[in-house]
Amino acid sequence: MAKKILIIEDDPALSELLQKQLEAEGFEVFRSEDGETGLRLIQEKRPDLVILDLILPKKHGFEILEELQKTQELKSVHIMVLTNLESRPEIERAFSLGVKHYLVKANYTVAEVAKRVQQLLA
Repeated sequence: MAKKILIIEDDPALSELLQKQLEAEGFEVFRSEDGETGLRLIQEKRPDLVILDLILPKKHGFEILEELQKTQELKSVHIMVLTNLESRPEIERAFSLGVKHYLVKANYTVAEVAKRVQQLLA
């Protein structure tokens, strides 16, 4: 059974590139372009990994992380942040909310992100 990945990213071009790359590597991929829908999909689909942008319409990425921490069965969802926010307080806040991996978009190609996903879910 293919591992499920949810991409919550408001840049449709980036999320489509990530989706195509990850599907080519055998993952089942879902996408959301806003935080509200993304949180609902986490609850419904129970993905193995969420690739989460922090700056999102309708519900900020930090709000999603806070909601996940409140729900015992969602607390263990594996989150990889992929964002342009790179200040120390934001990174520390994300890790304090259960994030295991924090990537700054400008520093990674789609192929590098996919490789990191492969390593995480191996």
